[in-house]
This record gives sequence, structure tokens and C-alpha cells, in this order.
Amino acid sequence: MKRVDDFRLRLGSNELVPIMVGGMGVDISTSALAVEVARLGGIGHISDAMVHTVTDRRFHTHYVKDRLKQYKFNVGNLDKSVVQFDLGQLAEATRLHVGSTMEAKRGPGLVFMNCMEKLTMNNPRETLRVRLRSAMDAGVDGITLAAGLHLGSFALIQDHPRFLDVKLGIIVSSLRALQLFLKKNARGSGRLPDYIVVEGPLAGGHLGFGEDWREYDLVEILAEIRDWLRAEKLDIPLIPAGGIFTGCDAVKFLEQGAHAVQVATRFTVTKECGLPDDVKQAYFQADEDQIEVNNASPTGYPMRMLKGCPAIGSGVRPNCEAFGYLLDASGRCQYAEAWEQEKAKLSEGQKPAVRTKTCLCTHMRNFHCWTCGHYTWRLKETSLREPDGSYRLLSVEHVFRDYQYSVDGRIELPSPG
Repeated sequence: MKRVDDFRLRLGSNELVPIMVGGMGVDISTSALAVEVARLGGIGHISDAMVHTVTDRRFHTHYVKDRLKQYKFNVGNLDKSVVQFDLGQLAEATRLHVGSTMEAKRGPGLVFMNCMEKLTMNNPRETLRVRLRSAMDAGVDGITLAAGLHLGSFALIQDHPRFLDVKLGIIVSSLRALQLFLKKNARGSGRLPDYIVVEGPLAGGHLGFGEDWREYDLVEILAEIRDWLRAEKLDIPLIPAGGIFTGCDAVKFLEQGAHAVQVATRFTVTKECGLPDDVKQAYFQADEDQIEVNNASPTGYPMRMLKGCPAIGSGVRPNCEAFGYLLDASGRCQYAEAWEQEKAKLSEGQKPAVRTKTCLCTHMRNFHCWTCGHYTWRLKETSLREPDGSYRLLSVEHVFRDYQYSVDGRIELPSPG
């Protein structure tokens, strides 16, 4: 029986263990997690989601505090169009986050940045341009374009001196999305993506599907894209993602023509993951019926998460003046509007309880939005239960090696004691 280690992913001159760990924001995929994956020969991701918050925590900067002070006068105003990001500070924070990660990188693997198009930040084009270019300035090995079609993203960076050097990939959930991306980007830039992450309906966080997500299957989507690429004579590595829980699951995809796999759920309960320990235990304790796909995200995408997370039904006041990452080009956010609608129904002093949307910025910042993969309920199979009822946290190396070497569907448990 083959193992993941019997395969290799080739990206340019790099030969890698074909394991990519997805970029979970906000600093859930920490620099430490990504660097450890790279040390082991795979591809680790950091995320630039809410990068100001990340740098404030890691490097004691004051971006969020200073921004709130600047726009505090607008807190009571539903119109947030005045709230703008300082592009110089955005570049500075991105370079600090990415640069420090790259300085810490060791080993034969790579570190990529996950970049969400849906972080519109009240100026979608320019804030995306700054994030992409600043990551390239800071030496990132690659960038995965996520949460959006990214039809104009290559144009934002094609004059950058590292445009042909940095590995660039796209996450898609359908052949149609890939075709649109290639049509809009390859023609103008003369460059193809270096890899394609094909994300299926069992992935964690935001999904590229509608409420009919159950009708789709990653195996079928991957095969359709693989066959189309072959017919078009396009040699681009394919990396399936979503629901790949064991090394044997990964091998099945690799034998069907995938070049690597992207995984994330099992790394949420590692010591290097940025989630607080009590949240990691909530993931361990979760049962299958506690996982749902809802429409609570203000991005407009469905989102998979744990039903009992504090973000659902919260009445927290929108904090766009401090954060504002999901403000559209007109300064509007779906959560802020839902909050105002609920508030209007209440008497003075009553607190709104918004169930239709969640304040993604505030709750992701506070680790209260427990997005998760479909198989989070299986995490209890991967560890040992302690006498106090908690589960033992794992190391990135343990989980990575288990994917790399497991056979017969087995999951390697940590050593007792």
C-alpha cells in the first residue's frame, strides 16, 4: 500500500512532500505552524486576514487602537464610507508579519500566504494590491488567492519584480470558476498559476458553494478539472482540499492524478495552532450534529462552523471603526445593517441579538467564530483523553508525519504518558 511519502509535489525547482496546510485566519495558522510545516518539507500557510490585529498581538504595534481613535467620531453612524485603511500602515503590517515568518523559516519546504479577495476593506482593489505586493516585498515563497474569483489579481502585481518568481495559486470549487480565472488573468499577464487548490464542499470556513453544497463531491470536481486541463494541454498541479482526514484519504487523491493535498482541520488541535486551548478542546469535544453550514457570514458565502460558538446570535456592536475588513466599496457591511435593523425593534437599553449575520471581524479577532471542517467531529479519534476529560494537544510534526506515513486508514495516536 502506498503512502503520501511515495509521492512528491514539484513546483519549479522545489521538490516537496505533497502536503499543504491551509491558511486559517486570524492567526490560527500561525507563523510557528507554517514554519514547522516548511521544516518538514511541506507547504505551510499564514493568512493576511486582519493583519493589523495579528501584528498588534505579535509585535506590540498599535494599528487597531490608533485606527479606532482616528474614527471614533463615526461609531454611531451606519454610514462607514469615511472609514478608510491607511495603505502605508497596511503595507507596513503585512511586511512585518510576512517578513518575520520568512526570517524564521528553516528546511526544504515553503511558506505561502493565503489572501482573501473578500477582505474588501472599503477599498477592494487598492487594499488587495497593497497586501499582495507587500507580501512579495517581504519575501513570501507563494500566495494562494482565496475567497473570491480574483479576476483582476494578477494585473495588480504583474509589474512587480518578483511576479515570475513567487508561486501563485488560486482556490476554486468548480471548473467554471477556474476557466474564468484563467481567461481574465493568463491572457493579460502571460502567466499561468503555479498550482490550483480544488476545494470541495466538506472544507472548513467559507465555502465556494450555495445551500446545495451537499450535491457536490470533491472527487467529481477534481476529475472534471483534471480532464479539462489535460484536454487543454495545461500542466498545472492540482491540490484537492476539504474532508481529507487521513493519509490514506490523501493517497486516494494522489493516485487519481492530484499532485498534493491541502489539509487543515487536524492542525487546529496542535500546540502551534493559534486557537486558545479551550477552543481546541471544544473542537475535540464536538459531535457530528454540532457542525453546520450557515449563512451568517457578511461576505455572502456560506460558512461551516460549530453551532455552539459564541459568534452565533451575538449582539456585539459593529466595530468597523477599529476593524472594518468586510466593508464594501460603499462602506457597508451586512452585519452592521442587520444589527441596526434589530436595534430598531428594541426599547431603549435592550441589546440586539442578531442571528442572521455575525460580526466576523470582532468574533474572529476574539476566537469566538469557530469555523471548522466537516470532519472536526473525528478529531477525538486522533488523540488521547486525559483523566480530567480533556484531550491531549498534538504537535504539528506528529500530525504531519501521520499524514505522510500512515497506511491502512490508521491514525497514529500520541505516545501515552
